Amino acid sequence: MLQGLTGWHFLVILLVILLLFGAAKLPALAKSLGQSARVFKGEIKEMKKDDAADDATAPSTSADPQFGTTVSGDSSSRSNGTDSPQR
Repeated sequence: MLQGLTGWHFLVILLVILLLFGAAKLPALAKSLGQSARVFKGEIKEMKKDDAADDATAPSTSADPQFGTTVSGDSSSRSNGTDSPQR
């Protein structure tokens, strides 16, 4: 996508940005962009750390004794998926 761009292309892009935003606002724009990138990077690290902690504390489903068990009792109290009463 960017293989055809040369140094002159980047210089023209920089000139257009300079004309659009002005020289006085460029440092503030760069600072804001840097802070946003830093916050985003920190949030990504926090998400990875939370995922790792969740994986370490979550029990596996094969070790769960209640997984896949049924409850014995009166079958008439369970719904059969229809609105009509069971007979």
